[in-house]
Amino acid sequence: MAQPATGPAKGPCTSPPTAAGTAVHPVDEKLPPSRLVPAALQHIAAMYAGVVTPPLIIGQAVGLDAAGMTRLIAASLLIAGLATLLQTLGAGRFAGNRLPFVNAASSAGIAPMLAIAETSAPGHQLPAIYGAVLVAGVFCLAVGPFFGRLLRFFPPLVTGVVITLIGVTLMPVPVSWAQGGDESAADFGAMKYLALAAFTLVVILLIQRFGRGFVKQVALLAGMFIGTLAAIPFGLADFSALGSSPVAALPTPFAFGAPEFQPAAILSLCIVMLVLMTESSAGMLALGEICERRTDGPTITRGLRTDGVATLLGPVFGGFPTSAFAQNVGVVSLTRVRSRYVVAAAGGALLVLGVFPVLGAVVSLVPMPVLGGAGIVLFGSIAVSGIRTLSEAGLDDSSNIILVAVALGAGIIPLAAPTFYAGFPSWAQTVLGSGISAGALVAVLLNLFFHHLGTHSRNAVALKSS
Repeated sequence: MAQPATGPAKGPCTSPPTAAGTAVHPVDEKLPPSRLVPAALQHIAAMYAGVVTPPLIIGQAVGLDAAGMTRLIAASLLIAGLATLLQTLGAGRFAGNRLPFVNAASSAGIAPMLAIAETSAPGHQLPAIYGAVLVAGVFCLAVGPFFGRLLRFFPPLVTGVVITLIGVTLMPVPVSWAQGGDESAADFGAMKYLALAAFTLVVILLIQRFGRGFVKQVALLAGMFIGTLAAIPFGLADFSALGSSPVAALPTPFAFGAPEFQPAAILSLCIVMLVLMTESSAGMLALGEICERRTDGPTITRGLRTDGVATLLGPVFGGFPTSAFAQNVGVVSLTRVRSRYVVAAAGGALLVLGVFPVLGAVVSLVPMPVLGGAGIVLFGSIAVSGIRTLSEAGLDDSSNIILVAVALGAGIIPLAAPTFYAGFPSWAQTVLGSGISAGALVAVLLNLFFHHLGTHSRNAVALKSS
């Protein structure tokens, strides 16, 4: 298992004394409400858009009505709250890394799930997705304790390619939203939709440029709110579903049908799960350094078990594959508030939001063009994160350049030529039809070819990339 850096974290590290005179580690510090609530709100603001993105995209893709979208969003919030509470507070030695770590539905699974939906018959799309997610959760629980031995097969070269492809392959989604969302509509791509999307994007950019502190951190949500207000006078915001949504209700188990198990769909999401586990492990190592608390093998195993439990529980209520939220690691680094109880409070707030479907309905009522303008920023940021990872992966080595080039090319094929794999068997279409799955598969195989098979020693660049 890779070990975290041992150098000191930036910023002051003061721990208040307890009644017995012993210092409390900043991670275990219980802050007063006057400090805890604002810090928790910052985490909610950083994660909220990412939490509701997967249900918004998948729900639109499978044709859910407003009530179905509301249930899907509520389930995503509920699972995120439960996973974050389990991660921060822990469950004995079984699960929870007890760090200020946020877990929620990851955007990395969106493209493979869209591919599953496209190759499944109407009415069987969500059951096929949930069957694959269920097995991916079991896979995570089974592989988690041994994952440290597999990390060398997922160096920055591989994870950087995958994260970049997540942002790139998802970009058609906000572009479609910006044009109205419904490609069969007669006014799809109308100027009114494009103008609203552009307005939302400009608002987000202005807040990001001139905002300070908390306001700057909530630029995405603020832009969506202002964009929705601007849509009302033009009749582009429909609030009729708000009155029909129940104020409070627990998600119904298997409300979208019993899970169906398709081998190709399962393989696709298990590949994504490996990438998510790599991302979670990296996040735990980084957070351990920031918080000055050693992140050892057992800690990472407990953290990955939380991912597995949440991913396994998700399909029961309508959730999706769960992983770390890197943006919240950034919030901890930026604010220097390292108390896990702050993030636990944020998880509790998400849990409350999940049992009040009317709040999920508010999110689902945001006009598609507004989501399009915000989505360009959101998914573009994901691609930038991947590029940043690749920049640290030793791209001055020709083998690494070829690896990244071919893997990115394989991942962009489904985007550039959607019918490229039309003549392939259905299982191959599901796996290769997702740019993320195809790119990850090629990156892993080429990493094995260049840096593992038949090599007893590696040069400095290869070691750096691994």
